[in-house]
Amino acid sequence: MNDKTSNADAPWTQWLANPWGLAQAWADYTVDACQRAVLYADVERQVGDQYQAQLRKTAPNVLNFPGEVVMSGLDLPRPVNYGMARILPQPGQVIDDTKRPFVVVDPRAGHGPGIGGFKPDSEIGAALAAGHPCYFVGFLPNPVPGQTVEDVMRAEAAFLRRVAELHPDSQGKPAVIGNCQAGWQILMTAAVWPELFGPIIVAGTPVSYWGGDNPMRYAGGLMGGSWMTALTGDTGAGRFDGAWLVQNFENLDPANTLWTKQYHLYANIDTEGPRYIGFEKYWGGHVFLNDVEMQYIVDNLFIGNKLSTAQLITSDGIRIDLRNIKSPILVFCSHGDNITPPAQALGWITDLYRDDNEVIGHDQTIVYATHPSIGHLGIFVSGSVGRKEHRKFASTIDQIDLLPAGIYRATVDDVPEDAGDVNDPYLLSIHRSGVEDVRAIVRPDPESDRRFSAAARISEINLALYRSFVQPWVRAFSTPYTAAWLHKLHPLRLSFEAWTSDNPLAAAMGKLADDIREQRAPVPAGNPFLQLQQNISDAVVQALNQYRDRRDGIYAITFDTLFGSPWIQALAGQTYGDRTPVRTHPGASPEHRRFLQEAMQHLQTLLHEGGALEVSLRALFYVFQHHEKIDERYFHYASQLPDVGLTEGQDLASFRRLVRTQAVLLAAYGDQAIEPIPSLLKGTAPEVIEQISTSITQLAQIDGAPLTADAQTALERVQGLLAGAVDLENAVRMTAQANRIVRTSADAAAQHPTATPSAPSEPSAASETVDNKRPSSATSRRRLSK
Repeated sequence: MNDKTSNADAPWTQWLANPWGLAQAWADYTVDACQRAVLYADVERQVGDQYQAQLRKTAPNVLNFPGEVVMSGLDLPRPVNYGMARILPQPGQVIDDTKRPFVVVDPRAGHGPGIGGFKPDSEIGAALAAGHPCYFVGFLPNPVPGQTVEDVMRAEAAFLRRVAELHPDSQGKPAVIGNCQAGWQILMTAAVWPELFGPIIVAGTPVSYWGGDNPMRYAGGLMGGSWMTALTGDTGAGRFDGAWLVQNFENLDPANTLWTKQYHLYANIDTEGPRYIGFEKYWGGHVFLNDVEMQYIVDNLFIGNKLSTAQLITSDGIRIDLRNIKSPILVFCSHGDNITPPAQALGWITDLYRDDNEVIGHDQTIVYATHPSIGHLGIFVSGSVGRKEHRKFASTIDQIDLLPAGIYRATVDDVPEDAGDVNDPYLLSIHRSGVEDVRAIVRPDPESDRRFSAAARISEINLALYRSFVQPWVRAFSTPYTAAWLHKLHPLRLSFEAWTSDNPLAAAMGKLADDIREQRAPVPAGNPFLQLQQNISDAVVQALNQYRDRRDGIYAITFDTLFGSPWIQALAGQTYGDRTPVRTHPGASPEHRRFLQEAMQHLQTLLHEGGALEVSLRALFYVFQHHEKIDERYFHYASQLPDVGLTEGQDLASFRRLVRTQAVLLAAYGDQAIEPIPSLLKGTAPEVIEQISTSITQLAQIDGAPLTADAQTALERVQGLLAGAVDLENAVRMTAQANRIVRTSADAAAQHPTATPSAPSEPSAASETVDNKRPSSATSRRRLSK
């Protein structure tokens, strides 16, 4: 302890020994601090001016890419404030219209649109860089009166139909990216219209809202439920102010909200200004939702948690069941995300499926990727994530689309040195996973579910009380005029409005800042007072973090104590001591069970149907079932199968169906699925069969790693079956050739009959030829054995 103290005091010792030097350091620091303060004030003034400029725009956004509107939701039968624009390529970029288009849908959760294309290294940038046509779905600041969540779903379906019309020659259906709130809305849309979707990427999207350990999940219960949402919508004259959602986000991290963000700008004022101004353009773009939209979201999702157990039913009677989605779903989440922790992003999987067989039975492909540390906004905004994860997701989307039904884990790693001809710094790998692996991440807790279920029931009671006795009075005194003033006086809006060029003092600071930039005198990094400033900042951050941790702990204890009480649970209709799960598995419909029975019967007939392509796929799956992971190199090499004509006439959709069918056959029948290989290859040229065998062998060893014993055994068995098929085809060819020769000889003899039948004749040349060319039985056996 004494050594640490002496080391910390060492820099000050030399300054105290030189009072004049210390005084000069103080003078330098004072000048620098004053200049920083003025420059900081000027940057904040620019932020305020930018905020006002955005308010004056009809369709404000933060997109970093030019685009042209191709469809407006205002023109739909059920109008909404959404629209779709085609993103124009950057100079020098070549877009291939035959590639599947990407559609990026931005979240409407308090902020304005554009976060999916906020930087060049973003989801939109990644799609364009991969040569895909790209579309962006955004929204206006104000909703259409009466607009509902279902109306937005219908609009998104209409947008996808339009994209499909614009790209009739596309190799696949549109790939859709949904960020945060847009993710669960896209999943709901895909559950109702699954035929419109290609692969779906949901980034930072909460779908199962009771999971995890973060404090956001307690908010609804601690406020008494959704009656506060109804009150906010009523005081807003039918509109819910998205600034409240942004404030909830800021409250999660008081250190960043109250200190770190501003201090980082102040400490790096000479370089940080443009980045800070650009981000505040997004952060200050508050938008509105209709009260019915927000009430639906809070009641059914945030508090009710009904989406992940197929409890939601549309107004026209359609159940929203995520198991209906047949396109691959890629879930991207982060352990550093306190808005959407992995438990909330992945919990829907364990809510819907009890084991891997149920996943395969619903023909669903789920891929999940977890980042170790990035925060919620970093999932969409971070340049490093855009250059790495989003870039790889976009460039390998067709490979992901070919994955058979099941659960997989994706990782993006640096390319190993022995990777061979890989022209990319990163490599996407797909690892075998399953429901149990996801369950280990989610950690379902039935007791916690009982508490949240009680909170949901109390919310319904309080909402009914509010609507019966309070809401009529609130609505009677709320007008568009009072609502407008409440919106203007929101603390977040005031923070932007208070310091703009309209403020005479702020305008003066702007002129002064220009002079300071010409005479800037930054203090050296070794200045002791600059170090003291940093130490004080660290102490402030630590104190605020301690406050946050204690506050969150109190929230959790209060919630668990209150809603775990026998009295509250009894009031919510739960019997004390009852261990029956409050969130029951949604089960399977009679129609689905009948479908599975018919599918299994159909599979049995497919076991002995097919040709070289079916054999190739079935053999590959048989060998790769013993691989823990595969990466891009496997797909790249497998794409060479067309070189032997196996995929001729196959489009991507039919090839995908074939891949999934062969994978299900192998999963259902195991070793029995490869036994028909020789009969399936009947009539296939031996050289084609040999090429298939060579390709499978090379593909199994493409990563250079030694095969496991099981994989080696599987490979040898496949090679043996293919070799047997080659021998069989060679034998058939030899027999056919011999038969042709015999027929030729017989025809020749018939054309030249013998003059004297009784006299022995000399063997004809044709007969000698037949005798010489007909292999002996021993020779045939030797050839077959080879």
